[in-house]
Amino acid sequence: MTEDKQLVRLFDGVFLTPDPRNQNKKIIATVNLTPGRAIYGEALMVQRFEGERMELRSWDPFRSKLSASILNRLKSFEFSKGTRCLYLGASTGTTVSHISDIVGSAGKVFAVEVAPRVARELMENVVKYRKNVVPIVEDAKHPEKYGSVYGEIKTVYCDIAQPDQTEIALRNCNEFLQSQGLLYLVVKASSIDALKSKNEVISDQVEILRKKGYELLERIDLEPFDRNHAMLVAKKSA
Repeated sequence: MTEDKQLVRLFDGVFLTPDPRNQNKKIIATVNLTPGRAIYGEALMVQRFEGERMELRSWDPFRSKLSASILNRLKSFEFSKGTRCLYLGASTGTTVSHISDIVGSAGKVFAVEVAPRVARELMENVVKYRKNVVPIVEDAKHPEKYGSVYGEIKTVYCDIAQPDQTEIALRNCNEFLQSQGLLYLVVKASSIDALKSKNEVISDQVEILRKKGYELLERIDLEPFDRNHAMLVAKKSA
């Protein structure tokens, strides 16, 4: 196997690599924590980088808001080996599995999902094979009910379709996020207010964050991967 000169490391465990199905196209990929096993039909690629052999998993931006954010030039990326992340709205685990790759066996992803049927799929497809993912079948509105979150939480990632999603995210941050940690808030404009424009809704959420003492670091529109969505990255103001 030869060194892939086109492989570019974007963040810890995250690479930009030629698409194996179209070499003229670049895709995002993470280093697979469970080599040989895909989660949602994504491509697996064995490559070498700086002398190290590794297997990469393609990270579909049409199925993951975090991947879409990276492709749309996200700069604040506080996921790395050993990071503990609280993930609200885990669903079946697509993005959870890629964060699991990044934080590695020394990190943890506390994955909150309220729907039992969806949570079962998360457990069967992801948790069963990844010991660094801890499932929490609870409503994110009640973080005081989580019994299995421990250690310093460096990131809170919120991807839930609720009109009060920003308030829910902040409730979880107040409960668990360490002082220098970051909130990654996926704003679903149509879930918050279908009568307002996307930009109005997003600006409203930024104002909520500001009033609650959070500084906005980045505001990223997720077009063309997701309509009416944006990623807000914020931290508690000093």
